[in-house]
Amino acid sequence: MTDIKSPTLLWFKGALFLALGLFAATLVVVLAPRLSIALLLVVAIWAFCRAYYFAFYVVEHYVDPNFHYSGLLSLVRYALRNRRKERPG
Repeated sequence: MTDIKSPTLLWFKGALFLALGLFAATLVVVLAPRLSIALLLVVAIWAFCRAYYFAFYVVEHYVDPNFHYSGLLSLVRYALRNRRKERPG
């Protein structure tokens, strides 16, 4: 399988992810129609978006501009390796 190169297909894929997220969030609120559930869902979505931003932008642009990685597993390996280097002693 190759990478998707078509901008149209990439936009379509993004729209599908958005639709899936909206559908799942709507179902959660419909199945448990409480304000507290809706607020927790909003906080969870916001927090995961910030974590994604940190993992795929902040680390590469601010923490270590020389480090380029291919995914979350690569990021975890990098973080563990650098944590050991930064320990005093």
